[in-house]
Amino acid sequence: MATTLRLILGDQLNARHSWFRQTDDSVIYLIAELRQETDYTHHHVQKICAFFASMEAFATALDKAGHRVHHLTLDDTADFADLPALINALCKQHGCQQFEYQRPDEYRLLQQLREFRLPKGCRRLEYDTEHFLLPFEDIDQEFTPGKLRMMEHFYRRMRKRFLILMDGDQPRGGRWNFDQDNRNKLSGAQLADVPAPLTFANPVGAIIERLQRHGVDHFGRATKSLLWPVTRKQAQSLLEFFCTHLLPNFGRYQDAMIGATTGDDTSWSLYHSRLSFAINVKMLHPMQVIDAALAAFERSEGQIDLAQIEGFVRQILGWREFVRGVYWANMPDYAQRNALSAERALPAYFWTGETGMQCLRQAIGQSLNYAYAHHIQRLMVTGNFCLLAGVDPDEVDQWYLGIYVDALEWVEMPNTRGMSQYADGGLVGTKAYAAGGNYMQKMSNYCGQCQYKVSAKTGENSCPLNSLYWHFMDRHRQTFNRNPRLGMIYRSWDKMAEDKQQAILARGQWCLDNINSL
Repeated sequence: MATTLRLILGDQLNARHSWFRQTDDSVIYLIAELRQETDYTHHHVQKICAFFASMEAFATALDKAGHRVHHLTLDDTADFADLPALINALCKQHGCQQFEYQRPDEYRLLQQLREFRLPKGCRRLEYDTEHFLLPFEDIDQEFTPGKLRMMEHFYRRMRKRFLILMDGDQPRGGRWNFDQDNRNKLSGAQLADVPAPLTFANPVGAIIERLQRHGVDHFGRATKSLLWPVTRKQAQSLLEFFCTHLLPNFGRYQDAMIGATTGDDTSWSLYHSRLSFAINVKMLHPMQVIDAALAAFERSEGQIDLAQIEGFVRQILGWREFVRGVYWANMPDYAQRNALSAERALPAYFWTGETGMQCLRQAIGQSLNYAYAHHIQRLMVTGNFCLLAGVDPDEVDQWYLGIYVDALEWVEMPNTRGMSQYADGGLVGTKAYAAGGNYMQKMSNYCGQCQYKVSAKTGENSCPLNSLYWHFMDRHRQTFNRNPRLGMIYRSWDKMAEDKQQAILARGQWCLDNINSL
C-alpha cells in the first residue's frame, strides 16, 4: 500500500478541511515543531507557546479521530536543518510515493515547499487551505500588482458576493460603513462596565523547558499558564463570549485606548474579540465567526445596533481578506518597499517598554505582557511613532511579526509596511496615518499619566509626537503636499510664524537625535 505524507503547518489547524473527512492508514499527517519556524524572526515566548500548544492539541484530536499522526517536538527535529530535510527523511523512512501540503499563507514557505527536491519516485501535490473567503485564484481579479485598490470598494463587493448585511442590492440601513459612529473614547465610569476578558489556563511549562533546552531565543513575559485558546472548543467559547458580552459595544469603542495603570484588568482587552489568533491558525473559519456575530445581532432585539455588527464584519470580511489580497498580489517585491526611505534603527525601548512617553510605555508594555495590542494601539501608537521617527520598515516589520500572537507575514506586512508605515507608497492606504499628541489625548487616558505635556509643541517637556509630526510632514512635503487627505495640513503649517516653525522643527530634530532617551 503506497504511503502518503501530508504536512500540516502551525497555522493550518482546520478540523473541517476535506483531508479529514475519512481516515486512511496509508496517510501520515506530519505536525512538527521546527527551529526554522522559531528562528525566522525574534518571537514573543507566548506566541511560540500558543502555536506549539495548538499544534499538539490538534495532533491529539486527529489521533483520537483515527488518523495516523506524527507530532514531532523540538526534541525530535533537532537534527534536521530545515523543513525540507525533515520531509525528505520521513518520505524515505516510510517509502512515501506522495507528499501533500496545503498552500502556505506565507510567501517564504510557499516557495520552500514548491521548490525543494523530493526523493526519487515521490510526487508532490498542493491543496487549498479551504479557509479564506476570497479564493486564491480570484486574487488577481481583485488586485493588480503595484496599484492601489480601495478597501472600501473591495469590501462592498464582498458584502454583495456573500449577501451579508444586505437588503437586496443595497446595504442594510442605507450605509455601507458606520466607521464614523465607532470612534468613542472610554471614560472611567464606562470602563467599569467592560466585562473581564475570557482567558484560558493552558499549561505550557513543558514547551518553555523545550525552548530553553534547545536555546531558542525569545522575549516577552513567559508564563507557564497560557491565556490564549489552543483548541477549537476554547476558540468557540471565546467567540460565544464575544458575541454575548462584547459585541454590543465593540464598534462604539473599538478605537479607544486605556492605560493599564487604572488597575482594571479589562484595560488591555476592552471590547475586542481577541479571536485573530484562533482565526489565523484556522481553528475558526472566518464565515463561522461572521455567522455567529450576525446571529447574535439578529436575536439581540436592538441590544446590538447596526454600527457594532458592521464594524466587526468589516474587519473580517473586508480588511482581513483585503490585506491578504494585497500581500499575494505584490510579493515578493512588497517586502522591499520603502517609499519614504526610512532608515532609523528601532529604539531599544521597543523591547522593554522603558520610555517616558506614556502612550508607548502602555502599548509596548501590554504587548510584552500579553503578546497582544488592538489595532489602534498598533496603528496609532507604536506604528505612528515609527512612521514619524522614520524607522526602517524592515525593523518595524520584524518587531510586529515577532511580538504579536496573531502575527503571520501575510496579515502583518500589509498592515505594518503598508497601512502603518506608508512604506508601500500607498498600495494599502491613501494617506500616511500620522498624528500628534492630540490624537492620543482624544482617544486614550495615556496623556494624563505622561511626563510630557501633550499641549506643548516646543520645550524639553513638550510631547515628542507634536514636533515629530511636523518634522515628518515638513521633510515629506513633496510626497504629501498634493495628497487630497493631507493637503490641508500644509495650509495650517504655512500660516504659522517662521520662528514658531523653526522652534518646532528644532525640537523634532532633537527628539530624532535623542530618540533612545525619550
